Amino acid sequence: MKLVELHARAMELATGVVDGVRPEQLDLPTPCAGWTLRRLLEHCVGQHRGFAAAARGAGPDLALFADAPVDPDPAEAFRRTGTELTAAFRAAAAADRPLWLPEIRDGAPFPLAQAVGFHLLDTLVHGWDVAAALGAPEELVAAVDGDDALVGALLAVTEAVPNTPEARAPGRAFRPGLEPGAADGRFDRALALLGRDPGWKAQGS
Repeated sequence: MKLVELHARAMELATGVVDGVRPEQLDLPTPCAGWTLRRLLEHCVGQHRGFAAAARGAGPDLALFADAPVDPDPAEAFRRTGTELTAAFRAAAAADRPLWLPEIRDGAPFPLAQAVGFHLLDTLVHGWDVAAALGAPEELVAAVDGDDALVGALLAVTEAVPNTPEARAPGRAFRPGLEPGAADGRFDRALALLGRDPGWKAQGS
């Protein structure tokens, strides 16, 4: 399935960013309000594990998506669980298996393509969060904008995310959307639609 391979490309790009994280940087702030880099990576690794379990056929068990420790090597934890998720998505595609994602909806599984799209979005946006926290998001933005199929898939999923007060309330995955700038690239447009400021920098930097 083409989307599974686009997800694999997104994971490769995000892993390249996370490979640059050093343990002493884990307390840096991120664009995710109130989340340090450690908290963000724990969330990402937990999501890798949860989506992989769902892709292997697990039922609606919220505990499978719990944040996971990243010490002593955050880059290794991200890479290892990301590789496992890519393999699980490919196996699910071969079996055309739907995925239970209880964090998003209880009561019925999602079609595989929709579930993969959700995680593709998370992978690229959180990859940008990490890159922004490290003060160097430009390379990732350029790589995504330079891949027409990947950025097209990202925008398609992004534009389907509801931008209502209920969907963007505090505690939800995304903040209210921002108006994209006229000169923004496609990745920046996706970030803005999801409530991220593409020009975000840590206070004092």
